[in-house]
Amino acid sequence: MPVFQAAWLYYLNNPALVINGLALFYALSGSWLVFAAQWRSVRGGVPLAAGLGSSLDTAEAGRDARVNRMFHRIGLGCLTLGLLLTLISTLV
Repeated sequence: MPVFQAAWLYYLNNPALVINGLALFYALSGSWLVFAAQWRSVRGGVPLAAGLGSSLDTAEAGRDARVNRMFHRIGLGCLTLGLLLTLISTLV
């Protein structure tokens, strides 16, 4: 029996394992996004030299803040989805 066919039959017999694996994937992805947003905000907090501050800097700061908010929202959504999938896997 080919390996993929055996794995498919194993997963069909254990649906909770498949759902839990998907939950783990979403939780890891979400935690990476939240971590990346925190790392970006710490890294972006370095002040520029006094002579280089311009409207471009404020535009870049606003853009970075929007990206960080997006990272946080998607990351927390993935973490929530992972938690819900884990709870669903206990019902299967």
